[in-house]
Amino acid sequence: MTVSVHYFARLREELGRQGEEVALPGEGLTVGELWRHLHQDAPPERLMAAVNQEQASLETPVRDGDEVAYFPPVTGG
Repeated sequence: MTVSVHYFARLREELGRQGEEVALPGEGLTVGELWRHLHQDAPPERLMAAVNQEQASLETPVRDGDEVAYFPPVTGG
């Protein structure tokens, strides 16, 4: 399974990269499990995500070919 992962705003700065293409063994990861796989820790508190440009929860399944985006909560003003 291969997915495209993108990071936005503060996450991009903290991780030092815009994103990555990831080849994963098997199927059946969720958005939260993908974060843990990539970063070896729990997702940051209040992490927001999207799968294929649609808002997603940490329990949303990730499938082969998906585009997953992680970003901090949006603030307005």
